[in-house]
Amino acid sequence: MVITMALEELRKSDVIAHLLDALDDGQDIGHYGRLVFTMVAHHFMEEDELVQWLQKDPDLSEQEARSLYLQVQGKDYNPPKRDRILEWQQQQDFPICPNSDDPDACNVYKDLSFPDHVYEHISEYYEQKAR
Repeated sequence: MVITMALEELRKSDVIAHLLDALDDGQDIGHYGRLVFTMVAHHFMEEDELVQWLQKDPDLSEQEARSLYLQVQGKDYNPPKRDRILEWQQQQDFPICPNSDDPDACNVYKDLSFPDHVYEHISEYYEQKAR
């Protein structure tokens, strides 16, 4: 496994490190595991690197991996909050959050630094919701 700067940064998150390890082992991380991974990793990795990681999931073709990347990139989805990750985890077999009993686990915002526009988008959402 080649350790890029992106991988080094992503491994600071327990949930993303867990997903990377599972992908590296050739595990099927489920639809929501792939979605969480893509929603976070697209802020750190180039398209081809991210697609290569997704293809380690035996249940995903290159075309499906690229399509997922383009969907997430095109909609500029913000990374999911912990409660959303836990909600999605209930809908599949693979445990996205390896330590869901720990209230600090699987909070990608605690562990990673995202581009400013991610935080601005979240702030705008809450300001609109408050109106």
